[in-house]
Amino acid sequence: MLSCKEVSLLLSKACDQGLPWRVRLAVRLHLFYCQGCTQFEKHLQVLRAAGRRLAGSDALPGDGAKLSDTARNRIRAALQRD
Repeated sequence: MLSCKEVSLLLSKACDQGLPWRVRLAVRLHLFYCQGCTQFEKHLQVLRAAGRRLAGSDALPGDGAKLSDTARNRIRAALQRD
């Protein structure tokens, strides 16, 4: 069985790249009985959604600074790869 530390690392890794089906299955099994890791997965989903919304915005919240077109395009390209 996977530990919580391993699952949290794998969940983070899964945001950037796919995981083999056996690893995905082991993670899902762990999430079935571990409420803490399930919450961590939900938090990652919220952060990803916020990042996607921010990528579509010209300004960073709170500081009024604008992203350069190059930075905005790099962020959009990275998010679209997922």
